[in-house]
Amino acid sequence: MTLSKERLLELYKKMVTIRQFEENAAELFANGEIPGFVHLYIGEEATAVGVMANLEAGDYIASTHRGHGHLIARGGDVKLMYAELFGRKTGYCKGKGGSMHIADMSLGFLGANGIVGAGLPLAAGAAFACKYRGDNGVAVCFFGDGASNRGTLHEALNLASIWKLPAIFVCENNMYGISMRQEHHQNIKDVADRASAYGIPGISVDGNDLFAVYEAAEEAVKRARQGDGPTLIECKTYRWRGHFEGDPTVYRTDEELEAWKKKDPIKRVKKRLLDMGVFTEEEDMAIWEEVKKEIQEGIEFAKNSPLPDEADLLEDVYCD
Repeated sequence: MTLSKERLLELYKKMVTIRQFEENAAELFANGEIPGFVHLYIGEEATAVGVMANLEAGDYIASTHRGHGHLIARGGDVKLMYAELFGRKTGYCKGKGGSMHIADMSLGFLGANGIVGAGLPLAAGAAFACKYRGDNGVAVCFFGDGASNRGTLHEALNLASIWKLPAIFVCENNMYGISMRQEHHQNIKDVADRASAYGIPGISVDGNDLFAVYEAAEEAVKRARQGDGPTLIECKTYRWRGHFEGDPTVYRTDEELEAWKKKDPIKRVKKRLLDMGVFTEEEDMAIWEEVKKEIQEGIEFAKNSPLPDEADLLEDVYCD
């Protein structure tokens, strides 16, 4: 990697922001302050940040029900995100979308999605638009190992392959489709193997290694921009929390969780940056404190924001 010190620090700070955003979201949800369901990204930070680091302003992203990390990695505003989680009028979707439907078109963020695998055809469509316009844009779609069994994946991969669409399909394989382990819902070890059926590259990488993810995404984005078509990247990672907050996670062992926590993507990046002389322990602590302040400001903004009015009920729902 040939990233500057400033860029490396920016990526590290985004990973720290995702971690603190989600930890606070977990506490707020447990206290009954956030309505609906919340699916957290803790433990998977390297995947979102490593992929997004290769994107440009005109690119598109289709997210999932576990989308907070994707939006933060893309440059989302934590104030507006918390406001949306709280169902407040100042949120990204004016409090109507909640955790699973945050979108920001100014960032090319087509939205989180409560339907498993629904972002795949959206990304294929966005990639088609980029190719049709000839604007050199690409579209990235995130999805899980469970979604890799959906017909939408195969339809999107097939179409993107035939038309050489500038798309990057990123499977965040965290080993479980809700509560079912991967080996119980598919007869392959690597989701990336499915790329061969469509004549496109498929690669599996350590999803907890920022640098491995970055390099895989860098090559995939390069291929897409030069007209060589889509790539399937499988990032093997692990969610520390349940499928959703409140999930008792009886389907996995404490030993498995602890083993994955030892592969903490943030600690791994921190060690690498310390070894490279990018920052010191003291400077690292300063980053965590800076992020903590930003997160607290975001929470206060959300708590002090108004709820939507009844008059707002149909606003932005229908077009004229």
